[in-house]
Amino acid sequence: MSTIYREITPLTQNDCFTIFARVKEEFTFPLHYHDDFELNLVYNADGARRVVGDHVEVIGTYDMVLVGSNLPHGWFTHQCQTKAIEEITIQFHRDLFDEKLLRRNQLSFVRTLLERASKGVAFSIEVSEAFHPRLKQLSKKSGFDSVLELISILHDLSTSRNMRTLSNSSFTPDQFNHYSRRIEKAFEYMQSYYDKDVSLADVAKVVNMPEVSFSRFIKKRTGKTFVDSLNEIRLGHASRMLIDTTESISEISFKCGFNNLSYFNRIFKRKNGCTPKEFRLNYSGSRVFV
Repeated sequence: MSTIYREITPLTQNDCFTIFARVKEEFTFPLHYHDDFELNLVYNADGARRVVGDHVEVIGTYDMVLVGSNLPHGWFTHQCQTKAIEEITIQFHRDLFDEKLLRRNQLSFVRTLLERASKGVAFSIEVSEAFHPRLKQLSKKSGFDSVLELISILHDLSTSRNMRTLSNSSFTPDQFNHYSRRIEKAFEYMQSYYDKDVSLADVAKVVNMPEVSFSRFIKKRTGKTFVDSLNEIRLGHASRMLIDTTESISEISFKCGFNNLSYFNRIFKRKNGCTPKEFRLNYSGSRVFV
C-alpha cells in the first residue's frame, strides 16, 4: 500500500467523530486510506468515478458509502460536468464501539455493518437520498445529541435494504469473521492455497464435514457458494497484482489460481464491471506515489 496516500485525519482522540460538509467544483483529494471509519455522501456528481479497495465505479446523482479502517478509497471528477458537488463526510474512530458492546443483541445489525465496511458498503440511491437531510442536520448538531444521532444513523443504515459490498476479499487484510470456527478455518485454508487447485472436497476435509453438508453450510453462513467464495479471494489477490505489478494479465491469472484466462476475464468483469485491462488503466490513473 506504499503507492497510496496515507491520510492522518483531523479526528482527535478526544472526539467521537468529525463531520465535514462542503460544496466544490471538482474532486482533488488523491486515492488514500486512514485508520478511521468514514461515511461519505456525495450529491450532484453524476459521472464521477469512485474507487473503494479494488472496486471502481462511475456514480450517479447520489452516492453514499461506508468505508472501513485502512481501506483505500477516493472520488475523482472523471466525466462529472457539474460545478456544485455536495459532499458530506463523517469520520469516526474504529474503536468507537467496544467489541463487547457490539456483541449485544441490540447492536447486532450495526456490528454486521461495520464488519462489511472492511470491504466498503454502498447504499442504494433511495437510501442515500433519504439520509441526505439527516446528515446535513447532523453537521449542525454538537455534544451528546450528535453522538446519539450518529449511532441512530448507523443503526438505521444497518437495517436498510439493497446495500452492496464493494471490494473483494483479500484485497485488504480480512479476518473472515463469521463467528464460526469451521468457516474461519475454511477461509484460512482458501486464503493460504488460493493459487493452487483447491476443491470443495479439500476444504470439506479440512473442516471435517461431508462435501454436501459443507456446501450447504458455507452458503448458509456467508450467502455465497464455495466457488464464489474462493473466486472472491482469488480476485482480490489478482486486483492487488494488477495495481502493484507490471506482470501480464495472463501471468496474474495463473498465479491467482485461474488456469483459464477467458474464465478469469469473464468473472473479473462480472464482479468489477470492467476487464482486468480496463481496471489496471482506471486504477493507475487514480494513484498517487508518496
